[in-house]
Amino acid sequence: MNGEPRFDAGTVTDAASIALAHEPVPAEQVVAGAPTTGLRVLDATDDRLVGVWEMTPGAMRDIEADEVFLVLSGAATVEFQHPIADPIVLAPGSVVRLEAGMRTIWTVRQTLRKLYVTP
Repeated sequence: MNGEPRFDAGTVTDAASIALAHEPVPAEQVVAGAPTTGLRVLDATDDRLVGVWEMTPGAMRDIEADEVFLVLSGAATVEFQHPIADPIVLAPGSVVRLEAGMRTIWTVRQTLRKLYVTP
């Protein structure tokens, strides 16, 4: 894909320490604190994205996309407002699948960094 990030075969990137530019969470999404988020797409094809996402302490509302992610660092809780489900606690090593349209509240206690894959 022209202009999209693409890993060269046989290369390595340290997803745990790669630099991310942060922006404040939009006011209408903030539930508590003044969280910021950072994102970096590592690899993109017509049908898949792989990237790193990070959120600083605080809480925010979100509407999810289809994705599977692995928590690299940090601590957080995700509450599911729709569909209603039990909250999940995230820590390094947690693997989670989200479906498009889920409405969530992310409460981050320690800056959370995840590696994600979207179809």
